Parts: sequence; structure tokens; C-alpha cells
Amino acid sequence: MRVVIQRVSSASVSVDKKVIGSCVKGLLILVGIEEADAEEDVAWLSSKIINLRIFNDAEGKMNLSLMDINGEMLVVSQFTLHASTKKGNRPSYILAARPEKALPLFNTFVERLKKESGKPVATGEFGAHMEVSLVNDGPVTIIIDTKNKE
Repeated sequence: MRVVIQRVSSASVSVDKKVIGSCVKGLLILVGIEEADAEEDVAWLSSKIINLRIFNDAEGKMNLSLMDINGEMLVVSQFTLHASTKKGNRPSYILAARPEKALPLFNTFVERLKKESGKPVATGEFGAHMEVSLVNDGPVTIIIDTKNKE
């Protein structure tokens, strides 16, 4: 699994010009799932995100987690995070999981974030054409890949 995490003041996702998910003061999480991903990836990644200390403390240091600030989450599926641009100018998405594999893992990921945070988690619509709006706070943007565990 590969995620792009953005610390946001606010974020929303729309389908057909209608907002279907939003959050304030928290994280926008763009998630791409590949064929090799499994529930172990979901478990590791959800715990990492919930406990990631990327929010400022009273001294302005990134020392606080999403839980510490009582932050919100918006999770949006994005298969293009697994784009390969090695050959030519048209990206290949061969590593991206097919919907029948990706959707159950995406749903498990969202449910795990809900359970671990004890909070609702807003989402986009899997497979839909979405418009994502955000105010990046910082800006702070972090990329995590469960295959590298960096």
C-alpha cells in the first residue's frame, strides 16, 4: 500500500459537484493499493498513520499525533499512486490492484482507522471520478509505502 498523507486545515471530496466527504484539522490520506498488498499492510499502515507525530505542539515542533489533537481524517482511493513511468510517457498501472482486490482492502483500511482512532472517517467514492480540495497546513506532505516501511 502506498499513501500520500497531507496535514490539512480542511479537505473535501466531491462527486458530480456534491461534497460526499470532508474533514477539518487533520489528515487527507490518498491511498493506493497494489496486487501484492494484504491485511498485514493495512494493520501496519493504519497504526503508523494514527500515531504519526506531524502536528505542532505548543513550541511549534511536530510532536503531536492525530490522536493528540483530536484530528479528523478523509481517506480517498487513488490507484494512480502506483503509476510506473519507466517506459514512454504514458504511465502504466500494472501494479495497482484490480477493484475486486482493492475495494475490500480499502474498506478494511477505513474500518481499521475508525477502530484505532475511535472516530468517524470520511471517504471518497471508490472508483468514481472525484474532485479533491484541500488546504495543506504547513505544508506537510508525507509518503509512506508498506513495501519500504521507511
